[in-house]
Amino acid sequence: MEPLIRLRNLEKVIEAGPNKFWLLRRINLDIQAGEFVTIMGPSGAGKSTLLSIIGMLDGAWSGDFYFLGEAVHKLNVKKRNELHKANIGFVFQSYHLIDNLTVFENLEVPLSYKNVPHKERVSLVCDTLDRFHIVGKKDLFPNQLSGGQQQLVGVARAVILSPKLILADEPTGNLHSAQGEEIMQLFKRLNDGGTTII
Repeated sequence: MEPLIRLRNLEKVIEAGPNKFWLLRRINLDIQAGEFVTIMGPSGAGKSTLLSIIGMLDGAWSGDFYFLGEAVHKLNVKKRNELHKANIGFVFQSYHLIDNLTVFENLEVPLSYKNVPHKERVSLVCDTLDRFHIVGKKDLFPNQLSGGQQQLVGVARAVILSPKLILADEPTGNLHSAQGEEIMQLFKRLNDGGTTII
C-alpha cells in the first residue's frame, strides 16, 4: 500500500555567507494513512520545520516528497496550495485564531477559502460547534476564551473540512495538564475515525 506521505532525502539548508546550516538533513520517512505519529526532539531539532514542509507551507527544501501519490517536489506553488487546502488541517501551539472574529466566524474561515456556499458553511459550522461542545461559545471572541477553549476552537477549525491529515505543532504547549489531556483525547478520537495525525 502506498503511504500517505513519503519523504526521501529531504533537506532544508540555510546559507549564511559561505556557511551552510542544515535545519533538516537526509530525512527519509513513510507515514501510512490512519497513523498517529509523534515527532520528538530537543528545541531547535527541526520538528516545526519538518511540519511546515509536510504541510506545504515551506517550499524552500530539496529532496523527494510524495503526498497521496503526488510528487510535491515537482508541483508549482499554486498546485501545492490546492493540495494542502484540500487535504491538510493545522493546529498550532499559539492557536492562530483571528482576534476580531467570533468563534463562529473563526470556524467559517477555512470554508470561505474553499468557496463553500453560505448555507452549507452555516450548516458545517453548526455541526462542528455541536460536535466539539462549544455551541455556547459561538458568539465569543478569542480573548473571552480560556487557553483550552481557544485550542479546542483551533482543532475544530482544523477538522471542519474533514482533512486526511492533521498537523499539530505542540498543540498542548500552552495548556495546563487537564486541558492538554482533553486535546490529546480529542486527537485520539479523530485518529480512531481514520484521520492521520502528526
